[in-house]
Amino acid sequence: QVQVAESGGGLVQAGGSLRLSCEVSGRTFNRDDMGWYRQAPGKKREFVAAMSWSGSIINYHGNVKGRFTISRDNAKNTVYLQMNNLKPEDTAIYFCVIGPPLAPDSTYVPCDELWGQGTAVAVSS
Repeated sequence: QVQVAESGGGLVQAGGSLRLSCEVSGRTFNRDDMGWYRQAPGKKREFVAAMSWSGSIINYHGNVKGRFTISRDNAKNTVYLQMNNLKPEDTAIYFCVIGPPLAPDSTYVPCDELWGQGTAVAVSS
């Protein structure tokens, strides 16, 4: 059974930083592309960042490029999202997903079992 578990969310002031973690179990993590999405209150879920299994392809949503960094540690079956210079508009539930599209504008959506439950990030002004 695949398990996807996010952690690291919280409340931070604008300009602050958080690091989200996502640990995967139940499958061969080091061959999985991994990604982060977010959903703000009243808005649709949107792509944040994705990284190929090899780490050779990395893409970000334009709104986070230069501030967020996705990385992975295959030995720990974990993918990270380092978020710096956070803004109030970054407030959302952040979801980790296995096998995301690597292109930010793709309409492909992985099936439900490949998503974590999410971790909440709130940025105060």
